[in-house]
Amino acid sequence: MTTSFDIKQSKLSNGMVVITDHMPTVETVSLGVWVNAGTRHEAPEINGISHLLEHMAFKGTERRTAQAIAEEIEAVGGLLNAYTSRDHTAYYAKILKEDVPLGVDILADILQNSSLDPDELAREQAVVVQEISQAIDTPDDIIFDHFQATAFPHQAVGRPVLGTAELVRSFSRKTVSTYMRNHYGSGTMILSAAGNLDHDAIVAAAETHFSDLAPARAGAEEPARYEGGDYREERELEQVHVVLGFDGVAYEDPDYYAMSVLSGLLGGGMSSRLFQEVRERRGLAYSVYSFSQSMSDGGLFSIYAGTGSDESAEVVPVICEEVRKVMKSVTAEEVRRSRAQIKAGILMGLESTNARCEQLARQLMVHGRIQTIEEVVAKIEAVDEAAVVKVANRLFTTRPTFAAIGPLESVASYEQVVAALS
Repeated sequence: MTTSFDIKQSKLSNGMVVITDHMPTVETVSLGVWVNAGTRHEAPEINGISHLLEHMAFKGTERRTAQAIAEEIEAVGGLLNAYTSRDHTAYYAKILKEDVPLGVDILADILQNSSLDPDELAREQAVVVQEISQAIDTPDDIIFDHFQATAFPHQAVGRPVLGTAELVRSFSRKTVSTYMRNHYGSGTMILSAAGNLDHDAIVAAAETHFSDLAPARAGAEEPARYEGGDYREERELEQVHVVLGFDGVAYEDPDYYAMSVLSGLLGGGMSSRLFQEVRERRGLAYSVYSFSQSMSDGGLFSIYAGTGSDESAEVVPVICEEVRKVMKSVTAEEVRRSRAQIKAGILMGLESTNARCEQLARQLMVHGRIQTIEEVVAKIEAVDEAAVVKVANRLFTTRPTFAAIGPLESVASYEQVVAALS
């Protein structure tokens, strides 16, 4: 397999990294700034501030009003957006190739010159509180926050990205400004771009607009310590939402790709064991799937199911049975299908400027270097049946995390879950 890339990396005079991927056959460019600041970098009393700051970045600068930011990017047909995760915050734009200078200018402006106007802050706090309320009212969304908190109790990585309504309302302009100054710096931010671009031109624009960016002041993030446990919330719902999970592996762990293949064959598609057994053969759930998450220092392997109250008594034991089975054996065909799904997802992503832009930034943040597609595919292809069974036994013998929301009368107790996995 051969792939064509034109990836270049430079460092600005202040230490900020710029990385680009030239794609000459497209007419657009995706570019963004990835900041090594997310939920796991927050103290308990400011949980949710990374996400609020993400909102506030678009609410006006010393040069532009919030309306002007929106109008300038949309006047050239561009898109501007952002998201916050537990590990990082990303601000990104998609624009036509001739408008790259404007994109760099706007991103630099909102990330260095945000006015944090008190009136805008109050309005955006109210908006985020509504977002939190919406999440709470969506059980198949909020269940994952409770699951994360149970897996990593009393830790930054276990707290919700949105924070709590009480905390969000309490943040002052000074609190937000201090957090931004401490975490947004030349050494914690990566400018990444992919598309029909000129690397040197982007570096020159970044040198102009980010030249005043100082180093961040924050210290090291709190390490993740998986513990596991049980969370239950009785609600009058039509469905029971359950998540069963285990201690996972970090990005650099030798079992990372084996865990990904395991997730694919256990619950990653319509041919997966969980989909076939839980939905197709037994009709116990409309939605059932597994997924793996990794961080620099740990991870999670999780299984979700949404099921009726009458079916809930059967779903959890069936899931546990499939977990036990995969610890004993998997077939070569299952492994081949899962590997093919993972490879296809990666290779299809190469056709998107957005995906390639994000991939560059994330690989630098996670690995400190860019992995070639050939390198990644080789690691996926190296996963065989023995590797999958081995990682299944590694993961599924850890203390489980179980979370459930809905009518819980028929749901197995935590002790029953543990026994069913033994």
